Amino acid sequence: MKKTLISILTCICITLTCFTLAACRAEEAGASVYFLNFKPESAKIYEKIADDYYNETGVKVKVVTAAANTYEQTLKSEIAKKNAPTIFQINGPIGFNTWKKYCADLKDSKLYSYLTDKNLAIKEGDGVYGIPYVIEAYGIIYNKEITDRYFALKSRQTQINSMDEITDYNKLRVVVEDMTKHKKELGIDGVFASTSMLSGEDWRWQTHLMNIPLYYEFIENEKYDDPTVAGLNTADITFKYADKFKNVFDLYINNSTTPKTLLGSKSVADSMAEFALGKAAMVQNGTWGYEQIKGVKGNTVKAENTKFLPIYLGIDGEENQGLCVGTENYLAINKNASAEQQKASLDFLEWLYGSEKGKKYVSEQLGFTTPFNTFSENETPTDPLAKETVKWMNKKDIKTIPWVFTAFPSETFKTELGSLLLGYAQGDVTWDEVKQGAIKHWKSER
Repeated sequence: MKKTLISILTCICITLTCFTLAACRAEEAGASVYFLNFKPESAKIYEKIADDYYNETGVKVKVVTAAANTYEQTLKSEIAKKNAPTIFQINGPIGFNTWKKYCADLKDSKLYSYLTDKNLAIKEGDGVYGIPYVIEAYGIIYNKEITDRYFALKSRQTQINSMDEITDYNKLRVVVEDMTKHKKELGIDGVFASTSMLSGEDWRWQTHLMNIPLYYEFIENEKYDDPTVAGLNTADITFKYADKFKNVFDLYINNSTTPKTLLGSKSVADSMAEFALGKAAMVQNGTWGYEQIKGVKGNTVKAENTKFLPIYLGIDGEENQGLCVGTENYLAINKNASAEQQKASLDFLEWLYGSEKGKKYVSEQLGFTTPFNTFSENETPTDPLAKETVKWMNKKDIKTIPWVFTAFPSETFKTELGSLLLGYAQGDVTWDEVKQGAIKHWKSER
């Protein structure tokens, strides 16, 4: 009897051990997901998402979050392990060049099909290797209350009746210049808030504004499908559209709240405060700017009147141009993971960005503005500029301008360009000197 009992217990132990080992191996080799998260501020939310997903599907999602500013180092360590991340993140085309041997082709995935603008993806040849999951945008922010006040003026000289009719530089110019003539009636100090040219505060011009003419130059390089990759491989720029850059820069500085000679003392905070207090009708900035506007004491700009307009330079075809949209956050799938793990990883991401429950997490808790067509206007963050970004990206036949400034050769290039632009605004540098200086500094820094 004792022997029989021992035999039974032994069999049970062996069976349980085998079952446990089999389960562990199944989890390792099968449909488990390992997500290496880039954003420390989102770690707890991702853990809640993983728990919810497991309860709904039975698939475990392991979430590991790299400490701030250590993602590349953590990824390098983790990707070499036996149980490596199945989902990781890359930082644009430069990040892809570093991690491309680990990136699976996602061109046939649902996640890629969700993209509102397929040009935002990281591509090489016919393949798609990185998909953006959160985006930011910049353009001309305007206060609709002030522009409506202008369009209601009987004395205005333009035939344009609303901001919706402005689809190119010439239309923007005539409205802005006529608004300047009526600034007293409109109760503003200038149409545009100050063009901040203080050292370190000029990134809106030497980086963000410069992005547009160089984008149009890079897309003419037939060797590369991706304009950012074209930029990275450009040893010499021609600054072909320098005069188009000058168009809008002149519009800013000639219709400003501040005289051109004083722009060297102005910061971004000064500029955003002028807009927030109703001293200006327009300001070039991005989605991140709404928190600045809202945070100014005495702010007069209502959320529903905070709108976006693309930055028009006067380039042919720009009536189909949208906002400048970009990100440094792209999702990639580890191609060295098993086929089951790759599928499970995509299933998880497609649930997160495609299901009602997943989208609720993204919009309400993660607070992402996404580039996916699965989100309706009601499923975006409440920030008005985030809503405007989604609206512009969903407009038919409108093409966003990607952030090619990630291909600029160095901070020195941008600093030198900013210095030249300040000199031009103050009357000490000719426009040809700005153009030739940009060409020279690109070459020397590249």
